[in-house]
Amino acid sequence: MKLDIFVQDLKYALRTLSRDRSFTLVAVVILALAIGANIAVFSVVNTLLLRPLPFPDSSELVWIAPPPTACGFSCATYSADAYEEFRDQSRAYQGVTGYMAFTTPDNLRLTGRGEPQPATSFEVIGNFFQVLGVQPTMGRLFTSEEARGGSHPVTLLANAYWRQQFNADPEIVGKAIELNGSPITVVGVLPDTFDFGAVFSPGAKVDLFTPLDLNLERNWGNIVTLLGRLKPGVTLAQALDDANRVGPNLYQNTKYPQTLGQYKGDLIPVPLKDYVTGKLRRSLIALWCAVGTILLIAGVNLSNLLLARTAARTKEFAVRGALGASRGRIVRQLLMESLVLSGAGAAFGLGLAAALIAWLAHQGSVALPLLSTLRIDGQVLGWTVLVAIFSAMMFGLLPGLRMAAGNLQEALKDSGAGAGLGRKHERVRAGLVVSEVALACVLLVSAGLLMRSFLKVLDVDLGFQPDRAASIKVDYDDSAPTYEAAVAKRSEVFQQILARVSALPGVEAAGMADYLPLGPNREWDTPVPQGKTFAPGALPDPLVYVITPGFMRAMGIRVHGRDFTWADGPHSQRVVLINASAARVYWPGEDAVGKILMRDKEQDLVVGVVDDVHEETVESGAGSQIYYPVKQQNPSGAQLVIRTSLPPATLAVPVLHTLRELNPKQPASEFRPIRTIVDRAVSPRRFFILLVAAFATLGLLLAALGIYGVISYSVTQRTQEIGIRMALGATTGHVQLRVIARTLRLTVIGIATGIIASLVVARAIAALLFDTTPTDPVTFAAVSLTLAIVALFAGYLPARRASRIDPMVALRNN
Repeated sequence: MKLDIFVQDLKYALRTLSRDRSFTLVAVVILALAIGANIAVFSVVNTLLLRPLPFPDSSELVWIAPPPTACGFSCATYSADAYEEFRDQSRAYQGVTGYMAFTTPDNLRLTGRGEPQPATSFEVIGNFFQVLGVQPTMGRLFTSEEARGGSHPVTLLANAYWRQQFNADPEIVGKAIELNGSPITVVGVLPDTFDFGAVFSPGAKVDLFTPLDLNLERNWGNIVTLLGRLKPGVTLAQALDDANRVGPNLYQNTKYPQTLGQYKGDLIPVPLKDYVTGKLRRSLIALWCAVGTILLIAGVNLSNLLLARTAARTKEFAVRGALGASRGRIVRQLLMESLVLSGAGAAFGLGLAAALIAWLAHQGSVALPLLSTLRIDGQVLGWTVLVAIFSAMMFGLLPGLRMAAGNLQEALKDSGAGAGLGRKHERVRAGLVVSEVALACVLLVSAGLLMRSFLKVLDVDLGFQPDRAASIKVDYDDSAPTYEAAVAKRSEVFQQILARVSALPGVEAAGMADYLPLGPNREWDTPVPQGKTFAPGALPDPLVYVITPGFMRAMGIRVHGRDFTWADGPHSQRVVLINASAARVYWPGEDAVGKILMRDKEQDLVVGVVDDVHEETVESGAGSQIYYPVKQQNPSGAQLVIRTSLPPATLAVPVLHTLRELNPKQPASEFRPIRTIVDRAVSPRRFFILLVAAFATLGLLLAALGIYGVISYSVTQRTQEIGIRMALGATTGHVQLRVIARTLRLTVIGIATGIIASLVVARAIAALLFDTTPTDPVTFAAVSLTLAIVALFAGYLPARRASRIDPMVALRNN
């Protein structure tokens, strides 16, 4: 019986809504936008915060490192000796593993298959995949012998690389491919569900993996990340106690006993999920609240529409009541119509969200973890159902209750269709508009503060000039029988490259470095100013860059003193450049140029002081930095940077052609404008700002529609009153002024309420702001003015219509 009643209500709701197609279309569009936004954002929040990492029993996985510091990854990584001792002495873990932290993009070239192709490979400790619980789709993982640097080099292919570069060859396992001119055997293909970059290096494209030979890397200092899988039942507190016990027994290098205990207190296990996405928690919660506000605004808007619609249908419900329909049945009928509208809006919203999610999942330029794993899953579908039901209750319950509270019999006696109840609804609808304006104000203020912060981020002095500069990774061969011969060969290669590239039309400057700002970095040791004594730990560990002459000019970095020249060689005075922050630490209040830095027994003459360069993020301050000439230190690679008077993209082909003339094995590496490096660094903030700004714009539009709807309905209800006023001599301007005054009255109350609420919300998001106060007067004033202008426009259209009412027609019709 109940099912029959449900079906009857559903059929009646469908017939009723089909007769009022304009209302139905508007309601479904509003709901589709609001619910679609909520579904898309929930998918992001679910992926980054709620859903476990895509590994078996991922709650057991922990990242082991101290909190972030100014020296970047170098202070969050460990030596090969320290790793092995921690692995052997720890009792809290099923397995401990890691990977080479200082990997740069396109660090290998695939040869033997036509034109050399760049490839990015990560060196991982042999048990890396076993600890994560990743099993290959084809083949096997690394063996213990291969993990110790076996006689035959082997590799594991990423699934996407296998499909793209090898056409998903089912016989690839066991075959040898050529990397950097040497054969390497493919032992397996990883599953497509494993995306190393998405978890450990957001935005990076990783093609293959090779075992990290710890014996070869033993003297390289801090290069290995640490992560582990806890034993069942072991808590984080127990793991921390275990790390504190083991830490004092770790050597930087077992050959040097004085390095014992350097890691004391610096091994802090945190859930791997927190390491990957924890820093985004505040931003995601703010984004989720923004779309929740959109849903509230949409609900208020639809409540207003339904109040107007139910007022017009008062006689219909009065007749149904006279024929025996209970108030509960009438309310249930209105809720059924709301559910139908909400269900249709959710269906279309799900389609919009699916398209948005698919687009977001392929935004490789956005350096957000797990972004590529976004998808519509069961949890998202469940959220869609909950949002649809909540929306229906939110905008459908108030009109139903207002209708149930009215006197339906009186409506049958009223001369106007629903006039009595319509007048009673008007005050409620005005209150809803005030709420809508207040919610829009909160949303706009939040978006405005975040936008102001983003603009401040873009105005940060990076220490270099990214515009009109571009970089490309250079492949070179400096193999030689002795160290001195290798230095000479490398220097000759670099000088030839820079001379040929500098001669290209439009090139203003060219230089090379092993690392670029806002990317991977490293530190070596702690230089000490000659003749000075500092307390242990008082001096910073500077980030280290090995550069050629011309690099500073190519990057647009100012130098006080002199730059390096090619005369700064292995047999000349050892020289360095330091940044301003390091100079202030080493020689406060003095000119650092001409001073000496001691590295053990080596003396480095400071020949120049350069501007602070943001090396980790745009928003964090610069730490200490030191630059060595390429003829006096070994670089870890080579990034060619050019500064040009032309659009950088126009030089991509001639630069690659020039490099291949000097080295035919040079792969077609990406020619990246330096601006894209900066854009990538700020991409997470830009991502959230754009979404919040889009939602704020949608909220403003919905608020404008709400104001227009209420004022337009009020004009309709007061047609007779306006006609009488005009018949008694009221001018067109006077009528328009009264309507606009009512509009502004509601808007001002809404803005005042919204400003108070915005002050509370602004303080809650203060941690997300950069160089912007939560009470920024410019933002609050701009939002208030914007809402007032939008309200004026929304109220002007009904006011104009009211002023055109013909008094005789109005009186005759009423």
